[in-house]
Amino acid sequence: MNLQYISDSKGRTTGVFIPINEWNNLKNKYKDIEHEEVGVPDWHKELVLKRLEDYKQNPGSAMDFDTAMDDIEKDL
Repeated sequence: MNLQYISDSKGRTTGVFIPINEWNNLKNKYKDIEHEEVGVPDWHKELVLKRLEDYKQNPGSAMDFDTAMDDIEKDL
């Protein structure tokens, strides 16, 4: 397969270009490739909603990102 990688200004790969004939071959081989979806499970949605509600009830209990990272890294 003749893929071309797309990079940002810092050289990080951000995407892949697939020539149309190769994309068509993939679509023929994997019939539902264009309809692939990744859903979020209901239990995950419920957990996030509960955490949001907890935050609304007690916003002072939240930790900013940098503080959370410092807390995680101190145990490494």
